[in-house]
Amino acid sequence: MSATRDVPVGPWSPERLETGLRGGFGLLVLSGMAARTVACDGRTAAELLGPGDLLNPWHCGRRHETIEVEAYWTVLADLRIALLDQAFAARMAPYPEVGVALAGRAAQRARDLAIRLSIAQFSRVDDRLTLLLWHLAERWGRVMADGVLVRLPLTHEMLSQLIAVRRPSVTVGLGELRRRGEILPVPGGWLLRGEPAASVGGASVRALAG
Repeated sequence: MSATRDVPVGPWSPERLETGLRGGFGLLVLSGMAARTVACDGRTAAELLGPGDLLNPWHCGRRHETIEVEAYWTVLADLRIALLDQAFAARMAPYPEVGVALAGRAAQRARDLAIRLSIAQFSRVDDRLTLLLWHLAERWGRVMADGVLVRLPLTHEMLSQLIAVRRPSVTVGLGELRRRGEILPVPGGWLLRGEPAASVGGASVRALAG
């Protein structure tokens, strides 16, 4: 139904893809993972995108005229994307449910960003990390006999951008969680143990999600 592209790990410039995409729905992630990082005055924040996420780098909304903002993309795990271009949009015109489903994908992405903003309001870094890891586990986790396995190619630097702290604070926070037995490092990720609500004063991913 639509063309696909494979993108290897490394820096990525999706806005350089075919111009025919500018009038379509955008790009739909089929597999893999990418990060979108936004930088403002030396501070950075990131979001993760995976299967099912819709992105459109040609439609960025309002122009930022009062502050300087720069955004860049990094592929963290080999990416496969569907090109939902103008031709695809025209073919789907008789099927409005397709547009509704894609709008839902965009809304889910906004919801995930709102959850991360809520997580960033916690004062303790270990609390932020606990909630972030459990939030990621909802999507990418795998239930095991002794916990929830989350395998993601995330460096301490990327984690710091996801919870709005400096990288050294992430290293200290992860060390504290390991000391308490709440996470166990495994190759390529972490094994989460217990429940997040037991560690952050009654907050939980479910409560943050509303």
